[in-house]
Amino acid sequence: MAQTHSMPHTSPFLRLPDTQHNTLCLLGDWTLENYAELRRLIGSLPADTAKTPGIDLSQLEQVDTAGGQLINDLLGAERLQQLLQHSSGLSEERRTLLARIAGTCRQEPDPEPAASHPFLEVLERIGISMGQHAAHVVELLGFIGLTLSGLISGLLRPRSWRPTAIAAQIEQTGLNAVPIVVLLTFMVGAVIAFLGATVLQTFGASIYTVDLVAFSFLREFGVLLTAILMAGRTASAFTAQIGSMKSNEEIDAIRALGLNPLELLVLPRVIALMITLPALTFIAMLSGMLGGAMVCAFSLDISPTMFLSLLREDVGVQHFLLGIANAPVFAFLVAIIGCLEGFKVSGSAESVGEHTTSSVVQCIFVVILVDALAALFYMEMGW
Repeated sequence: MAQTHSMPHTSPFLRLPDTQHNTLCLLGDWTLENYAELRRLIGSLPADTAKTPGIDLSQLEQVDTAGGQLINDLLGAERLQQLLQHSSGLSEERRTLLARIAGTCRQEPDPEPAASHPFLEVLERIGISMGQHAAHVVELLGFIGLTLSGLISGLLRPRSWRPTAIAAQIEQTGLNAVPIVVLLTFMVGAVIAFLGATVLQTFGASIYTVDLVAFSFLREFGVLLTAILMAGRTASAFTAQIGSMKSNEEIDAIRALGLNPLELLVLPRVIALMITLPALTFIAMLSGMLGGAMVCAFSLDISPTMFLSLLREDVGVQHFLLGIANAPVFAFLVAIIGCLEGFKVSGSAESVGEHTTSSVVQCIFVVILVDALAALFYMEMGW
């Protein structure tokens, strides 16, 4: 029994194939004016309508982009392109319109991913990561160059100095960080003294706990712990502040006013941190040795007077100078990385969080790397 359809064989817009004519014929005006009716008509057609062997487009009177899209939906892009190659009843304008619609809507199948060896995938990821890190290093070096040129040109133009902004940043990065620096270094100094005393007592050399605490904090731990705290506290704040301004288009407004964002936002932060980090490092050294002195007094019966006497006799001032010399370098790098990551923010809140995390990780890595290189250099120089 032949299958019957719920719609008639003819309509103002198409004629379905029948027993006499096995051809689907499109008629009338396929335009935006008739879009709703044409959409309902196409939706009521059987699913295999486009598979009709014969399709006649020559009786179309008017076709626009909306109608061409419906024809493409009815016949499919591939079938429509085949018909346009052999159909002679269409004008050149309609043929060109339908060809462009079919070419635009035709979706090529996604190529199947080539099978690769897991070892090659690992090498590929390593290569991509190394390329990204190399690009980050180039960006960082370029930003360092811009900042140094801005600092040098600012020294020659006293009118461009911003003492108010520098003082505000000193308060935020320095004064507000004193309690956490003192607390952390005091506890670390106490732990180092306790561990050192535990080991040295075995050899009857517990008196050298004083030298251990003094050497470790004057040369390494004082500046290193302070720089890591600044990386987590200050660099993240710099990135979040500048990133928020970037997402709110405030930096674009600064440029529109003819001002330089580098001089307005970066230089005050760099100068302030280069002032506060050496001061915080000095406080950290004192606090760490105070923690060690407390452990020596309660666990080793070394009085504070003896502690200071041993400190003066055994520890030279060059150890303090070597430790404090690293502080401005760490401050410059931490401030530069924090500001650079802020300028990289793309505009969304998610981007601010991502670059804030990235700035903290980069600052800690760079601080530890530079500290290790400096320690090796001092050791080779015999300092």
